This record gives sequence, structure tokens and C-alpha cells, in this order.
Amino acid sequence: MATGDRQTHWQGVYTTKSDIEVSWYEDTPELSLTLLREAGLTQGMSVIDIGGGASRLVDALVAAGQVHVSVLDLSSAALGRAKSRLADTAHVQWIVSDVTSWTPDREYDLWHDRAAFHFLTTVVDQQAYVRVIARALREGGKAVIGTFALDGPEKCSGLPVTRYDAESLQAVLGEQFRLVATRRHEHATPWGTVQKFQFSTFEKVGDPGTPPPALIP
Repeated sequence: MATGDRQTHWQGVYTTKSDIEVSWYEDTPELSLTLLREAGLTQGMSVIDIGGGASRLVDALVAAGQVHVSVLDLSSAALGRAKSRLADTAHVQWIVSDVTSWTPDREYDLWHDRAAFHFLTTVVDQQAYVRVIARALREGGKAVIGTFALDGPEKCSGLPVTRYDAESLQAVLGEQFRLVATRRHEHATPWGTVQKFQFSTFEKVGDPGTPPPALIP
């Protein structure tokens, strides 16, 4: 799907549906917060949420005292919804962009992506994503990426997705990234169905020749 089509799709979603009418809604992003903390999150770190949409992760990060938070999404409506909830947005950078064509203007300590990457179903888009994350994440920085698991849904919001486990996601990211942790997760949608996810954390390494470690059980 071309960037313009993606943007039209997601703008349509966020202008016609409420928060609890989308399958990815969660009242509190506990797992994402846990994974970011396990990746070493401290208050002085810079964090970017990719495909953050109207997610409440930005609320939780600001409430926890994070002063360098960025949220990137295709939909200005989604970001506007998130922004409207916050009393103080001074420490948040709102970025309306397609991640595959975005040019970062700084390096980040932590990259978070809950269910954005799996919508990139072509090799061209996947490679573009990898180029951007490699540029945006500092050496030694961590990326927490959640996608549908191999036994998860084949579509979401009417769009096809690519499903992953930790090894297949590592293969796409390549030798610049080292797998450091992975876990499965069952997300309950607002209407009670269960979606199976995998969340994997990667470190950007300086030596691309270093092989990834064995999968953590």
C-alpha cells in the first residue's frame, strides 16, 4: 500500500471510530511500559512511539516524568486525540509521517512499536523501515517491537498483515540489531476476542558481524 493510501485509511479510522471501537485499544499500556523499563528506560532517555496513534502510552510516559517523548503516526486525527488528553504537552514531539519515508532529525534511546510494523507487507516497505530505525536509534539503543504472532490474525482494520516470531523479525531487521528478549502476549480486544502477539526487544549493535543470541524462552 502506498503512503498516501495508508494515510487515507488511518485518517479515516480515527475520524470515524472511537477509541473502544478499534481492536488495538487498551486502557492502560502495562506491557509496553514493562518492556520499556526492562529495556532500561530512565527519565533522561528519549523515547519514540511508532504508530502511536491515540495510544495512552504517551500519557503514561509523561505522567512518569519522561521529558523527551516523540509520537509518530500517519494520522493527524489520531495524534490530535492523544494530544487533547494531555494537560502538558511541552515534552512531547508530535510527528505526522509515514515511518517508511520519515527522516529523523535526532537519535533516540528507545524505539517502541506496538502493531505498526506488521502492516508493512512488502519487502520494499520493510527495508525502508529498517533503514529508518537504524538511523533513528543510537548505538546501544533498544527497540521494542510488537507484531501479530505466527498464529495471530491475518488481517487487522481490514488490511493484511505480516506475522512474525522473534527469529523471523530478527531476519528482517538484520545484523545491525541483536535480539535480547522476547515474549508472547494475548491481547483482549474491547469486544472480548483474543489476538496473539509477540513482543521482541532488540539492541542496535556496533558490530554487525555479531550473531544474534539464542531465543530466550
